[in-house]
Amino acid sequence: MPAVFLKDRSLLFVSGAEAQSFLQNLITTDIAALGADEARPGALLTPQGKILFDFVIWRDGEGYMIETDAGQRDGLLKRLTMYKLRAAVTLAPSTEEGVTVSWGEDADGSQGVRGSQGARDSRFAKAGITLIRRPGKHGDGKEALYDALRISHGIVTSGSDFALQDAFPHDVLMDFNGGLSFRKGCYVGQEVVSRMQHRGTARRRVVTVSAATDLPGTGTEITAAGKPVGTLGSVDGGNGLAIVRIDRAGAAMAAGTPLLAGNTPVYLVLPAWSGLVFPASADEASA
Repeated sequence: MPAVFLKDRSLLFVSGAEAQSFLQNLITTDIAALGADEARPGALLTPQGKILFDFVIWRDGEGYMIETDAGQRDGLLKRLTMYKLRAAVTLAPSTEEGVTVSWGEDADGSQGVRGSQGARDSRFAKAGITLIRRPGKHGDGKEALYDALRISHGIVTSGSDFALQDAFPHDVLMDFNGGLSFRKGCYVGQEVVSRMQHRGTARRRVVTVSAATDLPGTGTEITAAGKPVGTLGSVDGGNGLAIVRIDRAGAAMAAGTPLLAGNTPVYLVLPAWSGLVFPASADEASA
């Protein structure tokens, strides 16, 4: 497959003697457990546990590279600077713009790359795919190829699939994709997400959506018997992503009630790599 340049991604570099502890105490990702050539998803949360900024992070020499949407970078930099105080940490935008992703044969050719040369995305690794992320432009494949890949494997992105400050990490499967730690100690919003984990109260989850015809546009409501179940996110022809209430969707499927995106009949599947299944009833959902 071709290497695809994502022009709307931007990078921040975090370095300094206290860079690891600084990030470890702020974001959802377990930085201490991050492999040398591994990129993991992460988020900076609100105190209420919702995603304020989302990103991918990897080690780069003695520091850390944070990849985020270009529209988020300056806001994320400002928020991290607020937390910096007197910590021995340097925060700076990277001189390179955009990120190249490669997978399949192109990724195999990048085996062993480290630091700013590239890192393996743990979200795709969960789905059995080796995908390398590298700063800068290193290919000219169509971005639609990357979107189709992540849609087919249940990998979401903010903006297209969920709104910032509206979703919890559990909603976007960060408890399964390596982006959320329950062992490393406190970070912003940690108490809320830990309570959701231990009480098993996460009901909204990412699903892949398929239809016999092209799906309607992003933002279309998914319903069962006229009642809302979720909202359609990224769309690629007859395939898409959505965040839905799995208790409502599961009950509808168990009862044989059609699920509709607008007026289009759809079929919902939880990503296999998550290990999740639809509850068939409200009682099962709360078990």
